[in-house]
Amino acid sequence: MRKNLGPMPAVFPMPVLMVAAYDKDGIPCALNAAWGNICDMDKIILFISEDHKTTENIRQSKAFTVSLADKDNMEAADFFGIATGNSMPDKFKKSGCHAVKSEFVNAPIITEFPVTMECELADIINNENFYAVVGKIVNVSADEKVFDEKGKIDPRKVNALVFDQFKSGYYVANEKVGKAWNAGKELMKAAQGK
Repeated sequence: MRKNLGPMPAVFPMPVLMVAAYDKDGIPCALNAAWGNICDMDKIILFISEDHKTTENIRQSKAFTVSLADKDNMEAADFFGIATGNSMPDKFKKSGCHAVKSEFVNAPIITEFPVTMECELADIINNENFYAVVGKIVNVSADEKVFDEKGKIDPRKVNALVFDQFKSGYYVANEKVGKAWNAGKELMKAAQGK
């Protein structure tokens, strides 16, 4: 039997994304964003609030990075979600994280997080339903520790955090249970009468 819960954000898993940008003085700021996704082969969209300090920095600098939070850095990732740069100007410093400037865009790479998309600001969409920042991904950099023997990023080594909106939990996504574009082949054959 199903139970009606009313309207709620019932998508699981959600990513745990660390969004970082420099302010006008070159000081990094970062926020934790769960409402973001790839929206083209070279674009990412972030549904973040217009009033975040990091959002202001993105508008000003026209660049940002998006890193995948991982289990080893869960404390810092969560801190970036509960502390606000609007009232804590040294938020990044207090996180204990470190940043280096991207070689490709004017934005900080948080060195603790294993995979980072380096983005130019492509668009800001502001309408009655949402505020969104779209980034053009110009480079992805990753720590060598997350590569497999073929030089590809291995999700099991990333230990990426995923966010649970039902109970506000963090989980680790690192078990492969099937192969995409392959797990449904037998159903496809049956559907086509083969």
